[in-house]
Amino acid sequence: MLVNLVPEFLATLSASDRSAAYHEYLDRHRPVLSAYWQNYVLDPASPHAEPIIATAMRADRSDLRRMLEDVDVVAIAEDALRRAAELLEADCPVDLYLMVGVGAANAGELVVGGRGIAFVCLEHFTGRANAQTYGMGLAPALLPLWIAHEVAHALRYTSPTSRAAMRRIVAELGSYYDAWEMGSRATLRELVVNEGVAIAASQAVAPGFEPWEYFGYNRRQYRRLRELDAFLRRASASDLDSTGLGLRLRYLSGGMSPAARLLAGKVLPERSGYYLGLRLVENYLAEHGAASTVRAAVEELRQADDRATGIQTA
Repeated sequence: MLVNLVPEFLATLSASDRSAAYHEYLDRHRPVLSAYWQNYVLDPASPHAEPIIATAMRADRSDLRRMLEDVDVVAIAEDALRRAAELLEADCPVDLYLMVGVGAANAGELVVGGRGIAFVCLEHFTGRANAQTYGMGLAPALLPLWIAHEVAHALRYTSPTSRAAMRRIVAELGSYYDAWEMGSRATLRELVVNEGVAIAASQAVAPGFEPWEYFGYNRRQYRRLRELDAFLRRASASDLDSTGLGLRLRYLSGGMSPAARLLAGKVLPERSGYYLGLRLVENYLAEHGAASTVRAAVEELRQADDRATGIQTA
């Protein structure tokens, strides 16, 4: 199901008291928007939330309004959601929210009450970087890629046929997606594979983009990771079956210092785990296709790698 929150958000900007209007909007959609805040921003009840809200309310939105006039984002989103559901053989509901965020993630995944949710924040897809909204300036044509990526995550967490440990962890957390708890409980292998299967899904659902765009990289970063391919796979091997939030931050988070990304004497490019994750799922993907890959357990992926390299197991 597609849920478009953008008109409601824009209506808050016309209110005499924008902050009060935003809080009313937040209350109307609290389960989903609170989960967005908790996972991608901070606790919305924190006093630190108010300056963030104030900044979002006074930001110039002319780029967003222009994009919405020129691009039928609802039609694009509906088509991308339909294609993802068909190609990934969705066997549970996944909701897609179009929204305006507060400058945090451009897209993401949630589980609320056991229901998988994908969202995209349109301030990042205007085609123009915007310092006031923290908009990344991504082209709106990239929306199908990101929608497919997040739908894949939602299916991995909630599909009754998913064999992923991530589904079990979500269930243990009360059928709720908590990025920080999951980042602490899941092994690094689980975490990077989680991104790898989503990238594989986006490549299948939304073909035709440049290779680096599926990772959220620029061309130079993608080229550097290809150069580091053998090193990254070898040097990360001792980390893959360990847990710890620091590993998630090193391999999957942006904004980390070079010291935090130091591995075996080399500084990894930011978010190198996305590239590593795809490499860890490619052999299984070639054997079974995207729908099965989205649901596969890491041991199934490991066995496919072993078969590809000629390793025999009992």
